[in-house]
Amino acid sequence: MATREIVGWAMEDHLRAELCCDALTMALGRRGPVPGLIHHSDRGSQYAGTEYRKLIKKAGLTQSMSRKGECLDNAPMESFFASLKKELVHRQRFKTRAQAKAAIFEYIEVFYNRQRRHSAIGYQTPQQAFNNMTWKMAA
Repeated sequence: MATREIVGWAMEDHLRAELCCDALTMALGRRGPVPGLIHHSDRGSQYAGTEYRKLIKKAGLTQSMSRKGECLDNAPMESFFASLKKELVHRQRFKTRAQAKAAIFEYIEVFYNRQRRHSAIGYQTPQQAFNNMTWKMAA
């Protein structure tokens, strides 16, 4: 999250653990598990469930969860969801779930990760922040 980039996401008509597993699988497919990576989430039952914890363990990640009732422990994701709602979801009505999913895909993959500048990362886009981080790590 140091770059604010959304690397894994999923959308369905339910909130079961498989949805979170799909998002984590996407993230791992894009970036792979990095040694020492800490995966942080809120305390939702999907993240505490057996299926999700097995996936985290298999990837070699360390799991971290917010303290009970402390939404600020997960502030970067709370900020992302606030932006998503303010900049997209509350501005239009979607006729179908497929239409909403396509709009959210475009918001995340085209706008948020590649065009939207973030004050928390020096007014860079998440893609620029990742590229700069990767370059510095390689040097």
